[in-house]
Amino acid sequence: MIKKYSVKKLLNQGKFLLNKKVLVEGWIRSFRYSIFISLNDGSTIQNLQIVLSTNKLDKIIMKKITIGSSIRVIGIVKKSIGKKQYIELQSLDITIYELVNPKILQKSILQPKRHSFEKLREQAHLRFQTNIFSCIMRIRHHIAFCIHKYFHEHGFFYLHTPIITTSNCEGTGKMFQITTMNLKKNQFIDYEKDFFKCKTYLSVSGQLEAETASLGLGKVYTFGPVFRAENSNTSRHLSEFWMIEPEIAFYHLEENINLAEKFLKFVIRYIVENSMEDLIFLNQCLERWKKKKKNYLLDKLELILKFPFKKISYTETIKILDQEEKKKNIKFSHPIIWGMDLKSEHEQYLVDKYFKKIPVIIFDYPCSIKAFYMRMNNDGKTVRAMDILFPEIGEIIGGSQREERYDMLLQRMKNTNIDFNKLWWYLDTRRFGSVPHSGFGLGFDRLVQFITGMNNIRDVIPFPRTPNNAEF
Repeated sequence: MIKKYSVKKLLNQGKFLLNKKVLVEGWIRSFRYSIFISLNDGSTIQNLQIVLSTNKLDKIIMKKITIGSSIRVIGIVKKSIGKKQYIELQSLDITIYELVNPKILQKSILQPKRHSFEKLREQAHLRFQTNIFSCIMRIRHHIAFCIHKYFHEHGFFYLHTPIITTSNCEGTGKMFQITTMNLKKNQFIDYEKDFFKCKTYLSVSGQLEAETASLGLGKVYTFGPVFRAENSNTSRHLSEFWMIEPEIAFYHLEENINLAEKFLKFVIRYIVENSMEDLIFLNQCLERWKKKKKNYLLDKLELILKFPFKKISYTETIKILDQEEKKKNIKFSHPIIWGMDLKSEHEQYLVDKYFKKIPVIIFDYPCSIKAFYMRMNNDGKTVRAMDILFPEIGEIIGGSQREERYDMLLQRMKNTNIDFNKLWWYLDTRRFGSVPHSGFGLGFDRLVQFITGMNNIRDVIPFPRTPNNAEF
């Protein structure tokens, strides 16, 4: 029985397999001088060099082979004469699974030349076979894996919260409605006749449900898709995206802030240690295409790990921005006023310019710009909220200590026009041994975007869902 190897495993263990017969399968990335095939199976960015023999069978195959074709190869592992690889595979037998018509190939993104990211998105079903996107997807996998690893090792329980909901967690923003009824304009809709007998939506967050679980299990986290119907056609927004939302009982804001920083650093350190091959390739692409400086991506990630995050209150933030505007004669598009919601321009100036690309944690925001469930401070004006801002992309985490006091939560819901008849169950948890508790939400796709250095969030998710686009 001939043992089958992935390209990655064969390249990693090649020196122990010299002169052994092995089997590999994959897609042809290049075919040079009618003798050298570069084979890739998606397990690594590196290709395996296949050397064709001069027997009759291989000569017949030579005439058929095209880039993108899928093949099965049995061969002998040999030490390579070339400098680019340590081993190569001397072919004994090749089976062609499927050939690609050269005319079709020329019209696809698999044609061996540089394509724009926009072009790759047009053929999203094929971009997994490109070097750049396969790199991003492998890194995305490792980020997801180490998120589960971190929480498991720290005593959290993974919770599956519902995708279908009757409430808007944030109290703001548009949601996708779900119905089996035929909705006609200007016609009264009796939702008692709908599938769920009420108005339902795709969820924007699993936080409220996770909170209830934390008040019995202690530490929980969600990791799943959420949906927002805002018409935001930007490089930082998706209509369907993935969120990580830990909720922890007996946690105050300071502990929540420390958890978020340790968690982010754990993820980035894990990727640096386990995805270096793909990071180096992405770094080279960014140097060539985006004219980024040498080791830009790796230096950016190392900077996150090197220094503690800067921690400042919202009030301090407003003072800094106001002083900077006056001192350096900067003109922000949105005026600096206490009580305003910080815009992208303010966040990016603070992180990229003022704190020189070190992440910033802003806490104690005005209650008027934050959600109803955040714990009110003693000043009656601010809440125990926190946001983490990263260089280049802005907010990556939003969280808070939750309001655990029944009367205060009820009043906040009234003040912000939240229908507490729909959220009676959430309010009810405050009557059954309520405790201080905290949590945060991390946009998974935005974290992938930061780690991979991609300009557009649509290039870090397999099939992006955005306004006017739900293809594939």
